[in-house]
Amino acid sequence: MLKKIGILCLVAVMILIMPRELFANKDILQPGDQGRSVTLLQEKLILLGYLDTEPTGYYGNLTEQGVKNLQQDFNLPIEGVVGPRTSYQLIEIEKMARVVHGEARGEPYKGKVAVAAVIKNRFYSSEFPSTIEGIIYQDNAFTPVENGQFKLTPNYIAYHAVKDAWKGWDPSQGSTYFYNPKTATSPWIFNNTSPKLKIGKHLFAEYAE
Repeated sequence: MLKKIGILCLVAVMILIMPRELFANKDILQPGDQGRSVTLLQEKLILLGYLDTEPTGYYGNLTEQGVKNLQQDFNLPIEGVVGPRTSYQLIEIEKMARVVHGEARGEPYKGKVAVAAVIKNRFYSSEFPSTIEGIIYQDNAFTPVENGQFKLTPNYIAYHAVKDAWKGWDPSQGSTYFYNPKTATSPWIFNNTSPKLKIGKHLFAEYAE
């Protein structure tokens, strides 16, 4: 178990230091491919729990099945190859994991999933930007983006929280806002949202009509 945790931590660090351009060198990654782009793909699959082995840099049967499982969970065409849509989804998963890690580090796992669910709920709401990237970078939307914690390396727990939220678990009960009532400084969040429940230190809320 300790060895597996060590591998996951190493993978998280390697993803941070490996240039994202490596993953964009090819339009499609598919079975039979090999190289650093495949290694980076495998590292992300490991963090998400879709690949239970060390990265090899070779796109074999296990990697193909891991990609298919990811595509199924994130409502993508189940092809077993990584084209532009799957590649983009992996990048957005990483960004969501960074928000979860920054906002809910130290919170119970349920609270981490709830933060990821808020991002997903905003994605499906017409009141927010239409992309995950737009939601995350919207002005004053998430504290880690404002204070630099977004740059911290998310661990595998943050990735799993994103995965569980996208698969349908929503501990926030449909909330599109959350905040810590003891540290929040914006009057807007208190005056314009209606709390639904509390998980850990966070209140999860919806817009007050």
